[in-house]
Amino acid sequence: MTTPTLSAAPGPVTDASALTGKRKIAFASFVDENYLPGFLALLRSLALSNPGVCEDFVVLYDDLRPGSIAQIRALHPRIVMKRVDADRYDSYKKGDQDNYLVRKAYFILDVFRIREYDTVITLDTDMVVLGDLTELLQLREGLAAVPQFFYGQHKLNSGLLVIQREYLSDAFCAKLDQCGRSGDYELDKHDQGILNSVLDGDFVRLDARYNFVKRRLSGDLPVPEDTAILHFTGRHKPWQGGEAGYAQAEERWREFELTDAEFQAAYLESQGGLHHDLLVHYGTPHVARTGDVEVARKVAAAHIASGDYQDAVDVLESVRIPLDEAWPHEVLGHALMSVSRYDEAKAQLLLATAAPNRAATAYARLAQISWVNGDNAQALQHATAGISVDPTHRPSRLWVQRAAAVPAQELGAAEDQLAHVAFYMDRQGNAGDKLLPESVRLGFGKDTTSRRWHSVHAHRLFDQAALERVNARRGLVIGGGGLFIPDTMPNGNSAWQWNVPDELLERIDVPIAVYAVGFNAFDGQSYRANRFRESLQLLVEKSSFFGLRNHGSIEKVRAMVPARLHDKIRFQPCPTTVTRQLVEGWRDPSFREDTILINAAYDRAGLRFGHDYDYFLAQMAKAVRDLGELAEVRCAAHSLDDEKIAFDLRREHGISMPVIPMYDFENDEIRDLYARTKLVIGMRGHAGMIPFGCGTPIISLISHPKMAYFLRDIERPEWGVSVHDRHLAARLVERSKDLLADHAKTVADVHGRQQELWKITEANAADLRVILGG
Repeated sequence: MTTPTLSAAPGPVTDASALTGKRKIAFASFVDENYLPGFLALLRSLALSNPGVCEDFVVLYDDLRPGSIAQIRALHPRIVMKRVDADRYDSYKKGDQDNYLVRKAYFILDVFRIREYDTVITLDTDMVVLGDLTELLQLREGLAAVPQFFYGQHKLNSGLLVIQREYLSDAFCAKLDQCGRSGDYELDKHDQGILNSVLDGDFVRLDARYNFVKRRLSGDLPVPEDTAILHFTGRHKPWQGGEAGYAQAEERWREFELTDAEFQAAYLESQGGLHHDLLVHYGTPHVARTGDVEVARKVAAAHIASGDYQDAVDVLESVRIPLDEAWPHEVLGHALMSVSRYDEAKAQLLLATAAPNRAATAYARLAQISWVNGDNAQALQHATAGISVDPTHRPSRLWVQRAAAVPAQELGAAEDQLAHVAFYMDRQGNAGDKLLPESVRLGFGKDTTSRRWHSVHAHRLFDQAALERVNARRGLVIGGGGLFIPDTMPNGNSAWQWNVPDELLERIDVPIAVYAVGFNAFDGQSYRANRFRESLQLLVEKSSFFGLRNHGSIEKVRAMVPARLHDKIRFQPCPTTVTRQLVEGWRDPSFREDTILINAAYDRAGLRFGHDYDYFLAQMAKAVRDLGELAEVRCAAHSLDDEKIAFDLRREHGISMPVIPMYDFENDEIRDLYARTKLVIGMRGHAGMIPFGCGTPIISLISHPKMAYFLRDIERPEWGVSVHDRHLAARLVERSKDLLADHAKTVADVHGRQQELWKITEANAADLRVILGG
């Protein structure tokens, strides 16, 4: 059978951060045995003063003992050890090369040889962090530092540097090397002298509170309350006995002279949002040492939030939870149901219903378990109980709606039907996911009703009864959409969205067609690799047709299965991208509204935006103002959460934008809206693919690899802009003007790109007719 592809499809890039443009940030320090006590205090201070921040920490070193490295790793979960090239600086002209301080100063220059990050923040090992570093993490341009205290604004103090990618380059390193070898720099602190000579005052000036030098406190002055980073310059370090006249400053340093147990306990008592990685790293040994149930609950909740469900089970099962501690029981129940240990989960959740403040959530989870296992009556009972406890509890109301829904009456004979595994969206659910099952069915014929189709909800447990119903049909279609994602209705049977045990998948004896499914992991998100890999391999083996919706997904899946299966995996575009060809009687609009629709997504916002949401919002405010001169700008909300951009723009920037509640739309209304507008600027995958399929020009706000994959497949990567782009507003406006300048030509280009996808879809359809019959 054929495996059609776009004739000139470029080789896929599958590195998530390269596709999304999400900034990779790291801290960095040069560490040796002499300064190790200072560095350990620095790590503790960073975590305690910024408990929600956890980026890679690059440790530059020349000669650290294994025990010292172990101490460092115990204090931070994302340590990257990087040995410096000690011989590199032998040719530098000034200073005693055998002098320890001279060599240390040179070695920190190795930070400019780091290539893995977009932003690197250097911290001297004689610093402690006392305040919020958000401003530093949000810096995006230039090389930033605090000017030297004694020498005025022209020279920087190199203790703290915020370095952007343009300085993490071979070209800039060549300038540093040339200066070092020539000796054309002042002999103060050698890295500082070289940097100041090369930069000649051209750096972004930061407030002194980000590198507040000890010398400013001479005479035993108190440390100012707004100090973010305190720098113990000079030869007399706090861990070496200190220096007279600085007692109050050194007291601040000693706040972080803690044992590991003291430090872990202090972090776990921190207020505000705790970063998942830090909470797990410090909480796990704390729980093992103390059996602390409340900390175990927090650690388990962090594991659940990141999709590590078995780890959540393990940490809570390692402690004795008192019967009257409802919250830990509820979290353990959540973890157990996420690994498909449903009976054990029920027991834990029933215990949690005894506490009024946890009962509604516990009842909603019990309703979910019952629904997953096919018991609608029990699901309705639990969900109703949740509403009786809290009438405003939205999850309970959703489960009432889902459990009470009357399934469509099947009108056709089983032998004439195809079974269809999909995520069938609820009312007021995501508009793209709502449209998708119908679009998939259109790929197999005009009739999308129960005369021809038997619905199998992906999230319900595929049990013996479901197996018998599927095997009574003439085939099974799975798709489309991003079913390969770990945290939407998690289960322990497959570790992706279809809740199917291997033994039942193995017993399906009708042809299986996987159709336009996507590998949907975010940048920074991972799967429970072994369980997912095993389920995925079996699915590929069992399938007669295995079509993925973009080449990026193809490469991701091929990397997870044996080479012998690679040729089975082919390209099948999402059917929403060829809507004009699939919808019977489709007519392109004779008139388009003078509108530009904007969509932004907020699920997994931390993975989408990182530290850049405030920047994104400010750039969108500027873009919306300028785009308003081209057409009326409206917010297209695929889900309720998508309305957030309209609220935030109004609150933060005084910009009003009408909201279109597409989550309330029927499928024809969704297609009609997107067909009649002039341009869609969308962040959700289907806020790009659906309008494209309706013949409307698009610009993708890329916060997820799948949209970059799609634009590469249609050979129009310029139709995408990263939400992290330094010039986001300008690029959006410029590209919008380009697309709208000759709208008819742009629409014709969309049609042409769509036609290429249709050719592939038609060729695949010919194969599917042979596989499925008819």
